[in-house]
Amino acid sequence: MRGSGLTMKRIPMLINGEWIGDDSHEWMPVYNPSNGKQIAEIVKGNKSHVDKAVAAAQIAFESDEWRKVKAYERGQLLVSFASYIRDNAEQWSLWECEDVGKPISQARSDVEAAARYFEFYGGAADKVMGETIPIEEGILNATVLEPLGVTAHIIPWNYPLQIISRSVAAAIATGNAVIVKSAEDTPMTAHAIAEWFAATDLPKGIFQHVTGLGVDVGGPLSAHPDIEHVTFTGSVNTGIAVMKAAAENVVSVTLELGGKSPNIVFADADEEKALVGVVKAIIQNAGQTCSAGSRLLIEESYKEKFLSKLVKKFSELTIGPGIEDKDIGPILNKRQYDQIMKRIVEAKNLGRIITGGKSLSIEGSEGGFYIEPTVIDGISHSCSLAQEEIFGPILSVFTFKDPEEAIRLANGTDFGLVAGIWTQNIDVAHYVASKVKSGQVFINNYGAAGGIQMPFGGYKKSGIGREKGFVALRNYTQIKNIAIKFGI
Repeated sequence: MRGSGLTMKRIPMLINGEWIGDDSHEWMPVYNPSNGKQIAEIVKGNKSHVDKAVAAAQIAFESDEWRKVKAYERGQLLVSFASYIRDNAEQWSLWECEDVGKPISQARSDVEAAARYFEFYGGAADKVMGETIPIEEGILNATVLEPLGVTAHIIPWNYPLQIISRSVAAAIATGNAVIVKSAEDTPMTAHAIAEWFAATDLPKGIFQHVTGLGVDVGGPLSAHPDIEHVTFTGSVNTGIAVMKAAAENVVSVTLELGGKSPNIVFADADEEKALVGVVKAIIQNAGQTCSAGSRLLIEESYKEKFLSKLVKKFSELTIGPGIEDKDIGPILNKRQYDQIMKRIVEAKNLGRIITGGKSLSIEGSEGGFYIEPTVIDGISHSCSLAQEEIFGPILSVFTFKDPEEAIRLANGTDFGLVAGIWTQNIDVAHYVASKVKSGQVFINNYGAAGGIQMPFGGYKKSGIGREKGFVALRNYTQIKNIAIKFGI
């Protein structure tokens, strides 16, 4: 397998088919969140690197060599990469586990999801079609979907492999050139992808990988006048900055900016399924998930019974380094850890902690940052703890008396990414689903195993546009209408 494995120390950038990074460059350390040990270092990129990457991408996109690659051939390339990932799945899983800190079983799921993205969009590559539109006799009117050009993909640290795969696969399937800016904390799998693309026969600038801080690389990338689309996943404030920068060049964006997603549990829910669903929705990747079910809305009459069993479930969860495959891994870094612990202190002052709420030191992994999964009760739904994304294993509990109150609470934040509804009453389920302002609604489940085919994105401040599924292909295409006058 190409790549230098878990012992890799220096991760260069891939720009115009060349590996950029030597002793003349400034380097940044990369740490394993499970134990705080350095595992790699990346080039601290800057605007000049971005300029070179964009120029190379433009040349590659406009080249006859790339134009001659047929749609089905792009598809075959992506499908072959999916097979490559699967053939080396354990190595990829180890990279993602070590880089992000998540339990190895969750990393394995991410690897399979990445393979599915390349497989799915590989299969779709030659099925991106326009349509004919009836105008009048003697006019043949047709639309064609053309690639945009150079696309930027600014990737977050929590699911780097999945999020790179879902946007890059769609962009290449539709014929674009891509520049990936990986998160400075989690560059490992992005580099592995770059190595694979570098070894293909594609024009050199079709896939490129740049590294460094957001302000030094992500900012110039989203503001570059020759970028035709920016895909960004991250915080609301950074997303707004990306959108403003892109707007200066009248460039489209796809933004996925997080959530404060509710799990709505009615008294008639299948109790065991709801308990498992609520727990998994908040502990996956230690709660460092944009779609985490961080609010539990529970029917008032059912609260005490459900909470007593939920607390028991929480108490049985195991915590430890990703490679040990416990239920919960570490928080990414001290900055994130400090922010979460600050919110836990707020919760103690404003309400009560009914389980968890403490930091942990794991023997042999003292350099990692671990927090017990925590359930908060007794806070106002209008306070910041209930309104803002905490990005940790912190669940806040609220009650409702009827479906209308449940809907009001579910919609009572600035976010609208995901919602879960747990009830055996089909009328209630559909009614609530129709009223909840959320990009995805799950009834009697939460997440549907990742759902490669399902459009993903949010209402309100959860973002703009949709990723996943066929609809995401439109992010990377533009419509051209062609009208042909004919007659004798």
